[in-house]
Formats: sequence, structure tokens, C-alpha cells
Amino acid sequence: MEHLLTLPDWLVIAFYFAAVFGLSGWVMWRKRVGDSSADYFLAGRNVGWFVIGASLFASNIGSEHLVGLAGTGADSGLAVGHFEIQASIILLILGWLFAPFYLRSGVFTMPEFLERRYSPAARWYLAVVSIFGYVLTKISVTIYAGGIVFTSLMGIDFWTGALIVVTVTGIYTVFGGLRVVLYTDMLQMFVLVGGAVAVTWIGLSRLGGWNEMVQIVGPEFMDVWKPASHPDFPWTGIVLGVPIIGMWYWCTDQFIVQRVLSARNIDHAQAGTIFAGYLKQLPLFIFVLPGVIAYGLQQQGIIDLAKSDQALPTMIAVLLPVGVRGLVVAGLLAALMSSLSSVFNSCSTLVTFDIYKKLYPQASDRRLVWVGRISTVVLVGLGLAWIPFMQHFSEQLYVYLQRVQAYISPPITAVFLFGLLWRRTTAQGAICSLVIGFILGIGRLVAELTKDSLADLFGGELLYRYATINFLHFAVLLFAVCVAVLVVVSLVTPAPKPEQLEGLTVRWKDRRAVTRGGVRRVNIFLSIVLVALATAIWCYFS
Repeated sequence: MEHLLTLPDWLVIAFYFAAVFGLSGWVMWRKRVGDSSADYFLAGRNVGWFVIGASLFASNIGSEHLVGLAGTGADSGLAVGHFEIQASIILLILGWLFAPFYLRSGVFTMPEFLERRYSPAARWYLAVVSIFGYVLTKISVTIYAGGIVFTSLMGIDFWTGALIVVTVTGIYTVFGGLRVVLYTDMLQMFVLVGGAVAVTWIGLSRLGGWNEMVQIVGPEFMDVWKPASHPDFPWTGIVLGVPIIGMWYWCTDQFIVQRVLSARNIDHAQAGTIFAGYLKQLPLFIFVLPGVIAYGLQQQGIIDLAKSDQALPTMIAVLLPVGVRGLVVAGLLAALMSSLSSVFNSCSTLVTFDIYKKLYPQASDRRLVWVGRISTVVLVGLGLAWIPFMQHFSEQLYVYLQRVQAYISPPITAVFLFGLLWRRTTAQGAICSLVIGFILGIGRLVAELTKDSLADLFGGELLYRYATINFLHFAVLLFAVCVAVLVVVSLVTPAPKPEQLEGLTVRWKDRRAVTRGGVRRVNIFLSIVLVALATAIWCYFS
């Protein structure tokens, strides 16, 4: 593997890094960040739809995402593509339901929105859970994936590769703020898609084309709908569980929503989510499909996979010609850096506004910007420090960390969704739902980690079923419990004051038309086309 890349490949990678730094410098020179917190954390709230949509897509796709999707595709076919197709629909919910309230409220963070709607306690809960979650999963896992990319594909020592990724990404994130993150995400989207298309096209050609691939892998690999008894992707969990997780990730997570908060107006925010929705149709074909192709190539004896997660690296090593390998590795680095820069910026925003500013409400804009920069550096250090700790755990725990979102998302989704749609939802109901949901979710994680020893405990059989139920089904059950708690407690506690709800909840009696202006009508038309496209894909692969 040390000799996988040749001089032309290294030149392509060097050009990529030069382009990232060149674009970063141009953006900072064109629009100095200065001491404005709105400019540093939300790019001056003046970003257009194309940049927002590209950043939503690029931030979501990390190197571990690429390797994982291809690996799952090689193991069980296209079913994992459900997460990507459904994301396009949930992005419409972000644009049409959530974004107008977020933008009109003028908030910087999602915890701040919860405080406006409910109470300071709700804000503290979401801020603390989000920050710890970012450090223990997103930051450390992304850095870890970067080290693996450098080691397996570029022959560079793990820690050297991890430090290179952190240093390069940290420099333009610390000094440029969200504006530079957004524009570099836009560049990285093109590199990411270009590299993925190259792998898909060359692999499919080597296999003999689409029809030959379908014949080799069999119809079950091409069917996205699996029976309810499927261990990983039961159709019941896909239909009911994925929207719950997706709504938390795409509609309430600071990591994603911060891009929408930077929009110059609601029309651009909606158009950006629609554009991202169209982009999210691509992963099924350029990220998951390469895994299916790798499985077909293995069946033909062209490549050999020791395990499914090696599908993408093996295809890069065996199939791609000189120069194209460099493009694909640059695409992996683009995915890595876009995710890492986004989580650095979003997490520093939470630390600055939901921790520091709450403790020091009189802090100046200049101080807030510097707190954001310093907190980014600290987060880099914490992410690096956590990696050796991760390596002491089993590989299973790494898988569980990827699934932990199914255990923490249902209560947050319930509180945000009902807070917008039901004016009777109270702060007491929200806190009870969040706390009970958190206890049950963490309890599931602990039970899953210790399931082999549960049989000796009192009620062991019931606990074992609790620990082994499909994670998507568990998300549905946990959401139902959280909603029940939210509704019951809200009904037995005093209703919120009308002024607390103004501009933060849907007014169902307000029947004003939503089609004012040409841009809004275009958004409606494109949204309908996007839903039709997603439906057509579901029907074709069934």
C-alpha cells in the first residue's frame, strides 16, 4: 500500500490542498471576519442557496461515511441507501417547516431556540449533550478516519496523517469562521462527487455494465426493501425509525442547521435545502453502488475482499489508473476535511453562545469571536486525546458509537417537533421528555454493551430483549415513550404564556398563502419534483 500513489497522484493531491488554501485565503481577503460574531459564526447571515446546499451535502459526507456506505453495500446491497434517499425528503421538512422559525427568531444555536421556546434548562441539556457527543464521536472518529486514510492509501504514519488533517483543517476554520468553511465545502463537494463518480464508472465498466452487474449480484442485492425480520434494515424500521433519526440530524443538529442559519433570507434557506435534497439522491449511486460493484468483482475473482469495509480502498488500489487514484484520494480528504471543519465550527459556536455567553452575558463581539477560536483549538486537542482511548475498546464499541444517534435522537426530535406544531407543549413536559428519553437511550447503550451477561440478572430475559431489539425499532419505541411523556406532562402543567410562543410555533389559523414571490413558487415546484424523484427511485429498486 505504501507504493499505491505515484507522482501524478501526489500532484493531484497537492493541487487539491493548494486549491483549498487558495480559496480560503481569497474568501478571507474578500470579506474580513473582523470582530463580528454574526460574521464569524454565521457568515454574516448573507449566504446564497448554492453554497448552503453544497455545504449541507459536503458536511454530511465524511471519509468514514464513504468507506462505511460502500462496505455495507458490499455486505447487504442497496438497502442502506434508504438513509440517503429519506434524507432528501427530511431536508424539505427542514426548509419548509423548521427554517422559517429558526431564521425569524434570529438565534445562533439550536439550544438557544429551545430556551426561547421552553426554558434555560432545555438549552443547557441540548448544549451539553451536543458538545460531548461531538467530541466523543464526530471529532475523534473523523480524525481517526483521516489517520486511516493517510496510512492505508498514502503510506503515511497514522498520527502524522491525523495531525496533518487537524492542522490543515484547523487553520482555515479558526481564522476564517463559517464563511470559509462554507466556501471550502462547496469546492470539496465537486472533488468528492468527482472522485466517487470515477470509482463507480470504472468499476461498473470493469464488471461489464449495469445489466451484467445485476445478473452477477442477484436481485436481492438491488432491492432496497427488506423484510421486517431483517437484522439491520427491516422495512418497518426504515419507514418509521429513519425519519425520527433523520429529523434530529437534519432539522435540529447544530452541525447541520448552522448552514441554514447563515442564509440571507428564507427563500435562499429553502432553496439551499432543496438543492441539498437533490444532491442526496447521489450517494445511493456513487457511494453505496460501488460496494455492490465490489461484491460483483469479488464474485468474478477480479478483486479479493478480506472484509466488506475494504470494498472502497481495494477498488481504488486495484482498478483505478494513475492520476485518477489521486483524484479519489483527494475526494476522501475532501469528505474528511469538510466534515471536520463543520463540526469544529459548530461545536465552537455551542461553546461560545450556550456556555460562555450564558455565563458572561455582557461579553463583547470581539471576545466572543476569540472564545470561538480558542474553543476550536481546545476541541482539536480533546479530539486527538480521545483517539488512544477509543483504540482500547473493542471494534464493537466503534460500531455502537455510530448507532448511538438512534438512542439520543428520539427525545430531541419529539421536543423540537411538538414545540413547533403544538402550542400547548410546556417547558416541564419538554424537560421530562428529554430526561426520560436520555435515561432510556443510555440504558439501551449500556445494555447492548453488556448483553452477554444479562441472563444472570433478575429479569434477564426481558433485559436481553431490550438490548437486542433492532436499533431502528428501538428508536420508534423510544420516540413513542417520549411523546407520551411530553403530552401528558404538558396537559397537567400550566399552558405557556402567549408571548412565549410568538414566532416560535405554527399558527394553524393563519391561512396566508405561502407562494408570494417567484422564487418561492420555484421552490415549491422543485420540492414536488424532488419528492417524485425519490419515489421513483424507491419504486425502481424494489
